[in-house]
Amino acid sequence: MANDLVRASKTKAKSLSLSCRKMTNLPEDFARLTWIVILKLNNNYLSDLPSELHCLQQLTELNLGNNAFEEVPSVLAHLCCLKKLYLYGNKIRHLSSQVLEGLPNLVLLNLNHNQIKVIPSEIKLLANLESLSVTHNHLEHIPVEFGSIKSLTEINFTNNKLTGIPQQLYSLSRLRKLYLARNNLTELPEGVLGWKNLKILDVAGNHLSVFPVGFQLLTLDELFFEGNCLVPFMAMESIQEKEILSLKELSARLILREGTHIFSVLSRALPFYPELQDLLSHWGQCAVCSQPFLTTWLECVQFINLRKHMDMKSSEVIPVRVLLCSHDCFNRNDHRYYGLVRM
Repeated sequence: MANDLVRASKTKAKSLSLSCRKMTNLPEDFARLTWIVILKLNNNYLSDLPSELHCLQQLTELNLGNNAFEEVPSVLAHLCCLKKLYLYGNKIRHLSSQVLEGLPNLVLLNLNHNQIKVIPSEIKLLANLESLSVTHNHLEHIPVEFGSIKSLTEINFTNNKLTGIPQQLYSLSRLRKLYLARNNLTELPEGVLGWKNLKILDVAGNHLSVFPVGFQLLTLDELFFEGNCLVPFMAMESIQEKEILSLKELSARLILREGTHIFSVLSRALPFYPELQDLLSHWGQCAVCSQPFLTTWLECVQFINLRKHMDMKSSEVIPVRVLLCSHDCFNRNDHRYYGLVRM
């Protein structure tokens, strides 16, 4: 390693690779290489970094993969120019919020193959982050603050323990690739049309039964969904009797209809009742009559052919959730929606 440092000092090389050197620590005089832009220290036995490393203020890419770190080195909080950080293949259990605060220019973060259970809410401070990969960890949930990182284009949470994803992820309109394979997801929340630019979605190996409302309107290039428990197509005739709506539901439907008219008394009064506004914010729209409703009266599915309806290469069929406001709409014969039978 000494020869590499001498050579780097003489040539003023911008990139330095010390991979696979069986190093357990870095010498303090390493900090003299202040001109280094790319530093590769992967495949060693490092468990900490010297504080003097903060002198490398021009560093934009740092690879610490396949080492012995049990936590993210605190000195990284001082490398504010860092854009790419690789920490895969370590023993990291948690992310320091202090370190995240010191990395405002990070665009790529790789934390694959660690032991992370929780991503702190301070992840939102990585406002320029474009690519995040946290595969093969122990994540159980995703913080809602992810929705504020508008620059994200790729997220990989493959092989974790996620049981759901926050609806705030749908606000990531620039997202193009999302990998959620081999988790414990039972559903995707409503609002999927927020992923305007999503091209690749991998939800294979979960416990999904249907895809959310409007899923067929996404412009996906690739969809991976094998290994789920998707609702099969089994046509059975069923005529439902007319239901009796509750007073709450009748009132909500009236308010939702009238509230769309900006000059109506109800639309002008609603801002003075924030609790009512919050209640009505969870409304749905009937796929048959297009009328608004509050309570999901009848959950149905439509079977979407990926090639025919989504212009994808595969001709497989997937069930997509559809909401109807009443059995009257369900009993009409001008649609191809099917009621769900829970076995």
